[in-house]
Amino acid sequence: MNIIVDGFGGDKAPMEVINGVLLALYKYKDLKITLVGYEDKLNEILATKSFDKERLTVVNSTEVIDCNEAPIEALRTKKDSSLVVAFDKLKTGEYDGMVSAGSTGAVLGGAVLKLGRIANVARPALAPMLPTLTGGKVLIIDCGANMDSRPVNLCQFAVMGSEFMKTVEGIENPRVALLSVGTEDAKGNQLVLDTFPMMKKLPINFVGNMEARDTLSGKYDVVVTDGFSGNILLKSTEGAIKNLMHVIKGALLSSFMSKIGALIIKKPLKKTLKRYDYEAYGGSPLLGTKQLIVKSHGSSNARQILSSIEQIKNFSESKLLENLNSVMSKFKEYNVNETTQEVKTETQGETVTEKATETEQSADE
Repeated sequence: MNIIVDGFGGDKAPMEVINGVLLALYKYKDLKITLVGYEDKLNEILATKSFDKERLTVVNSTEVIDCNEAPIEALRTKKDSSLVVAFDKLKTGEYDGMVSAGSTGAVLGGAVLKLGRIANVARPALAPMLPTLTGGKVLIIDCGANMDSRPVNLCQFAVMGSEFMKTVEGIENPRVALLSVGTEDAKGNQLVLDTFPMMKKLPINFVGNMEARDTLSGKYDVVVTDGFSGNILLKSTEGAIKNLMHVIKGALLSSFMSKIGALIIKKPLKKTLKRYDYEAYGGSPLLGTKQLIVKSHGSSNARQILSSIEQIKNFSESKLLENLNSVMSKFKEYNVNETTQEVKTETQGETVTEKATETEQSADE
């Protein structure tokens, strides 16, 4: 297993990225990692650490793409940045996947422009997972790659999301729902109303519309939405979980008696709260590109970098990319739409635009 990591992506790079990489190397003895960034700085920090030097390679780059930069312009002008060099290495096919906590826009733009999309995927989608009340997980697709989507895009997200849950989570017949403002078939904005009948044609277990409040209920395995709504859903859910944990901890420490009660329930409570710690779930896989990519949180610590690396390892071992290629190769047979349009992938204020027939062309055709 060989994974490439953007050593200078993220708010806490390079220290937390290095620590996460070393945790991964310690935990998985079959793992090799290539770390990209300012070589002198990386080696200076690594010199103070103990690790298997044969399984970690440092590749030099002389620039960094900042989160405040225009992503596409940065990709074009900063060709020796840690992210661009990582993409160039990934494109050689020598690596199983890449992890970056850097600029979301630059990661998305680089994935489309440098790697290309798999056949019949007009727009790649970010697809994080969250824990559910029943002990399972739910996939949200898209959560920010595409601010504006068309019905055919959501149909492609649904097929990829369903295959993801089959392959990675071992769910035989994932329940796929369309995010809306009500469960009734006729509820929703124009995008949802147009998508609903198209999604019924797909060879997936489409169970209809769902409301945001049921995201963690365990009733659904895949939530399909556009990137704007999905990002709001993801962040509001993460925020609610984080605030609830804070309230629970505060209540348990509010008095002498509550502290005694806290000691009694400490073990089961800690186990329960751990399941809802979104930091343990790593980053968001970018589905629909020709290589495995996990976009980790910009504020990722070592633990989150480790989780993101584990995601790539899990995806590769479960043959996720091969399975996505296989299922999407049949997408045009579903007869949902064949409209030629502009392909637009949002990159934090900029847009990667190409002309493509959505159900037939990949980015490099």
